[in-house]
Amino acid sequence: MKKLFTCFFILLTVQFAGAQHKKRARDYGLHFGVISPGKQNTITDVAGVKVGHVTLIKGDSIRTGVTAILPYDGNIFQNKVPAGIFIGNGFGKLAGTTQVIELGNIETPIVLTNTLNVAAGMDGAIAYTLGQKGNEKVQSVNALVGETNDGFLNDIRGTHVTKDDVIAAIKNAGASVEEGAVGAGTGTVCFGYKGGIGTASRLLPKSLGGYTVGVLVQTNFGGVLQIDGVPVGKELGKFEFSNQLMNNVDGSCMMVVATDAPLDSRNLQRLAKRAFMGLAKTGGIASNGSGDYVIAFSTAASVRVPNQSKQLQQVQLLQNEDTSPLFLATIEATEEAIINSLFAGITMIGKGGHKVEALPLDKVIPILKKYNAIKSE
Repeated sequence: MKKLFTCFFILLTVQFAGAQHKKRARDYGLHFGVISPGKQNTITDVAGVKVGHVTLIKGDSIRTGVTAILPYDGNIFQNKVPAGIFIGNGFGKLAGTTQVIELGNIETPIVLTNTLNVAAGMDGAIAYTLGQKGNEKVQSVNALVGETNDGFLNDIRGTHVTKDDVIAAIKNAGASVEEGAVGAGTGTVCFGYKGGIGTASRLLPKSLGGYTVGVLVQTNFGGVLQIDGVPVGKELGKFEFSNQLMNNVDGSCMMVVATDAPLDSRNLQRLAKRAFMGLAKTGGIASNGSGDYVIAFSTAASVRVPNQSKQLQQVQLLQNEDTSPLFLATIEATEEAIINSLFAGITMIGKGGHKVEALPLDKVIPILKKYNAIKSE
């Protein structure tokens, strides 16, 4: 029996690891919006940003993990990053929110996990921060930790994510970003299909500032799926309330927006609001039971807030009149990141034998061609 379990676990590991090499939406000929993506089309196209995952797939019931986003490679507590938060629907948990809203900055890596492991996320982010050189006298840390509920596929009551998992995700963070059933997206469901981690970016032309906007999402929500304006959910006959009882619309979506544009917390909050418009373009409805949050931050060194600063800080900020291109970039990147999370999805069986199918691309691609979102050869 033990040998059988070992083989099953290895099979799962190989299956899920291989899923991360699936083609992305653009590889099929989709082009969202009008602004070109960055080199990798990931949040790490914003220079300095890193992403790390720890994925927990064990036995027949553990399908969860943790994802960490680092604004830059350094001591964030000692040189805080300006940030803004937008709450689209507050049925969720984003620990550390009030201090970010009050002071306008973040001081730890951003951690994403499942609903009942927010405490572990905080423990890990705090332990990591206290252990950094230069923080030996720190006695208060505001960890920023978000979540979605992966309880359909995952034994969420088992709280399997540990402090060490969180620290590992932070320390292993790099410029390459895996998508799909990894990290905090391991056990999530989106539009009734397998959701997960998705990412995308936009690079503004020099005439509009030349800034980069990157987005990472943890998708676990519902609605009526649209892909580049095409009513895919309707065409498939699978959308919220289509059968009254099934296809439950509740869930959550965490969205993280990074930019190298020199923005303060006020304009970063405005940027965060636009990410929600990207979610809406995919057909998400922010249902009663959906916790939908956006965190936006700037990596520009000129707007960081050092702990040992002078009484007066001089910064150069982008004017309000020049933020509109960033708004458009955020909307486009968020929309594409959500769709990328679905394209990277894999069919998964989890707790209680629950099964969530991957987005059926063999049916979706012909629908997209029918509406000319993808040009037929």
